[in-house]
Amino acid sequence: MQYDLIVLGAGPAGYFAAERAGKAGLETLLIEKEFLGGVCLNVGCIPTKTLLNSAKLYEKTKTGSEYGVEVGEVNFNHGQVLKRKEKVVNRLVQGVKAGLKRAGVNIVEEEGYIQGTNGGPFRIKAGVNEYRGQNLLIATGSKPVFPPISGLEKARAEGFVLTSRESLDLSEVPESLVVIGGGYIGLEMASYFNAAGSRVTVVEMLDHIGGEIDRDIGRVLMQSCQDKGIEFKLNSQVVEIEDSKVVFEEESGRHSLTADRALLAVGRSPVISGFGLENLNLNTEQGSIEVDERGQTSVPGVYAAGDVNGRSLLAHTAYREADVCVNNILNKDDVMRYEAVPSVIYTSPEVAAAGLTTRQAQKRGFDYREVELPLAYSGRYVAENKDLNGKAKLLIENEYNRLIGVHLIGSYVSEIIYGAGMMIDRELRVEDIKEVIFPHPTVSEIIRECVFQF
Repeated sequence: MQYDLIVLGAGPAGYFAAERAGKAGLETLLIEKEFLGGVCLNVGCIPTKTLLNSAKLYEKTKTGSEYGVEVGEVNFNHGQVLKRKEKVVNRLVQGVKAGLKRAGVNIVEEEGYIQGTNGGPFRIKAGVNEYRGQNLLIATGSKPVFPPISGLEKARAEGFVLTSRESLDLSEVPESLVVIGGGYIGLEMASYFNAAGSRVTVVEMLDHIGGEIDRDIGRVLMQSCQDKGIEFKLNSQVVEIEDSKVVFEEESGRHSLTADRALLAVGRSPVISGFGLENLNLNTEQGSIEVDERGQTSVPGVYAAGDVNGRSLLAHTAYREADVCVNNILNKDDVMRYEAVPSVIYTSPEVAAAGLTTRQAQKRGFDYREVELPLAYSGRYVAENKDLNGKAKLLIENEYNRLIGVHLIGSYVSEIIYGAGMMIDRELRVEDIKEVIFPHPTVSEIIRECVFQF
C-alpha cells in the first residue's frame, strides 16, 4: 500500500503529526521501533514530572504545621512513587494509541529503515515489509550525549553511571548521588533525589546552572537548592570515573567525589544515523537535519520535526513543528517561529522563561529596559508559600515598547509562561498588556504588576 505520509518515530513530533494527518484525511503510516510517545512520554518528561510531583508533595507535607495542617510522621515511599509513575505512563500511552486509532493511522511497531526513492515514492522497510509514501516525516528524536570521560563506559556497564532513563527505574534511593551536568535534566533529577533522601552534588563545567536561563533567576534557583542541601561544583569538568569516584578538575586542581551512583546529564543530541538517512542525500548541519521554517528538508517531500532537526530540543516545540509540517503537506502555508518558545525547569521552585535573556538582548544589540519584582507582589503567592524567594523579570524593547523577555521563578510559573510567550510572539506592547485582565488573586498577576511599573 502507498501512503500519503509515512512518519518515522512516534515521539511528540511523530505521533502528533500522524494524528493530525490522519484526521485531515491523509493515508498515514507511523513507524516506531520502541514505544509510542517516545522518550518524553515513557522515560522523560512525564515520568520525571510524576516523580517531582511526589517530591513536592512530600516537602509540602513536612512543613504542613506551618500552614495549620498537623500531620504525624511523614515518610517517603520511593517504591510507591515508581508504581504510580508506571500507571501514569501506561495510561497516557494508551491515550496516544487510542487517538491514533481514531484518526485512522496505521501503526507498525518495527525499526524503520529508509531504502531511498529512485525518483518515485519514498521506500521504507520495517520488519519484513516495505512501505511507500508520497511524503516522509523524520521524527527520530535525540539520545544522551556521552562525553569522552575516562572510565565512563566501564562505569556505565557496571551500573555506577546512569542516564536519566535508568535513574527513573532505580529500585532504591542512593544514599549519595553525583549529578554530572547542571542543565534542566540534571537539576530536575537532583531535586527529586535530594527530596527522596540522597546527598546530592551537582558538577557543572560552566560558572552557572540552568544553561541558557537568566543568570539572576539561576542564582535564586541555586540558592534554593543549596538551602535544601544540594551542593554545587561550578567551573568543574569531569575528567575520569573510577571505583565509584567522579574525578573533576577546577581552578584549584583535581578533586574527586565518592558516591553510590552518578547521573550523567550533560545534554542530548539528534538521532540521524541507523535508519538509512544517507539514502536520501539530504543536508545535515552540526549533527542535525537541516530544515527551513516550514520543516522542509533539502529533499522535496521530506520533513523533519522534533529533536532531530536540532532547533529546539523540547517536546512542546516538537508538537508545533509537527503541526507546521503537516499543514504544509496539506498545502496550508505555515511557518515556525522560535522567538518565544517557553522553557521550564520543574524543580521546586519552578523556573519558566520565554523570549530573550539579558545576555541575549545585549548580544543582539537591543535597546531595552528591565523590571524586576518579587513574587511577593502577588497575594496568592504570599498566601500559599512559606519561602518568599520567587521573582519575575521582564525585558521591554524601547523603540516600540514591546515585551521581548519574561523570566520567572516560583510556584505555578510553568502554568503561566505560555501567556507570556504568546505576548512576546504577538509583539504586545506595554500598553497592550496593561489592558489584559488577569484573574485575582493569581501568581500570573506578577506580569501585570511588572508592566505597571512603567
